[in-house]
Amino acid sequence: MSKPREHVVLVTGVTGQVGAELLTCLDPAWRVVAVDRNRLDLSNLGQIRRLVADVRPSIIVNAAAYTAVDKAESDAQAAMLINGEAPGVLADEARKIGALLVHYSTDYVFDGTKEGAYVETDEPNPLNEYGATKLAGERAIEQAAGAWVVLRTSWVYGAHGRNFLLTMLRLAKQKQDLPIVADQFGAPTWARTIAEMTVRMLSGAPSDAWVARSGIYHLTATGSTSWAGFATAIFNQAGLTRPPRVTPISASMYPTPARRPRNSRLSCEKLGATFGLWAPQWDDEVTRCLLQLRSAREGGSLTRG
Repeated sequence: MSKPREHVVLVTGVTGQVGAELLTCLDPAWRVVAVDRNRLDLSNLGQIRRLVADVRPSIIVNAAAYTAVDKAESDAQAAMLINGEAPGVLADEARKIGALLVHYSTDYVFDGTKEGAYVETDEPNPLNEYGATKLAGERAIEQAAGAWVVLRTSWVYGAHGRNFLLTMLRLAKQKQDLPIVADQFGAPTWARTIAEMTVRMLSGAPSDAWVARSGIYHLTATGSTSWAGFATAIFNQAGLTRPPRVTPISASMYPTPARRPRNSRLSCEKLGATFGLWAPQWDDEVTRCLLQLRSAREGGSLTRG
């Protein structure tokens, strides 16, 4: 087995949930080129090509995306450019220089009608424009035929950006009764876990193995819950003096522009079998994230958990 070559890692979307966590987890021996939207606008396909040619990374981790699920319903062209076309350009440029592309996708490529957990070979059928654009990105990467890994995840939350956990903590200061959807199910997945497992995956495989291992993998926390269950866990573990009361409701009582799948459970068996990686239980990760936030408040900055 050959040793991994010295890595130059290009990370996009470094101000987002996963991108920010990646910067705390990447091997300090690797040379990291971290770019945000100011340096790389994924809607500018020529800029993507120029940056990759200039940096010549051995690994590209694309943590940037159009993530406004509801807005994508009326802004589908912009979402498709960023989520659908840009990943294909990244994959094509990566192939030209022999680089590995790691890209993040979503449970929203599925329609949620399956009773059990989705596996990677299940047929996608997105319910909304966001899911359709992410599926287009997956297919564009595969068609580029280089070395690539697509990691589908779900219900991502963390200390950065906009997400369900931070929204719940904010609303807990304002309201005593919160109606939360209880008939949609998935695995809340901490952005730090995604970043840590990505780095472990990259560190554990020799560089010449990536073409053979190229493919789609599911990466979520272990277990599942509803949005109402997720909210309850947040409030129970946050140490609030007066936590809000969670009132379970059906998704039909909380209409949104974009339809969401009822079942977002993803099987992560393939990731475990290929890379030996298994994520912790989702509620344990909520505890870790809340500890990170508490440490940040007390210390004035976000620290590694």
